[in-house]
Amino acid sequence: MDLREIFATNLRRLRNAKGMSQDDLAYTADISRSYLSQLEKGSFHVSIKVIGKLAETLGAEPEEFLKRPAKRPARK
Repeated sequence: MDLREIFATNLRRLRNAKGMSQDDLAYTADISRSYLSQLEKGSFHVSIKVIGKLAETLGAEPEEFLKRPAKRPARK
């Protein structure tokens, strides 16, 4: 999983945890909804400035967006 995919996964997870739609998050963070959608798909690179806006809006620390997901134990 590359960093864009990790960022996309965490962005969706944090947004959903707050119960926000893409429209709500984009409006509150002052970014376009289409750009947010592309970030959640892992299609675009994100700037530090946008990470800061998203973190503030979602009440998260910026590093939360780059944390690798916990590995699940292998099934037997």
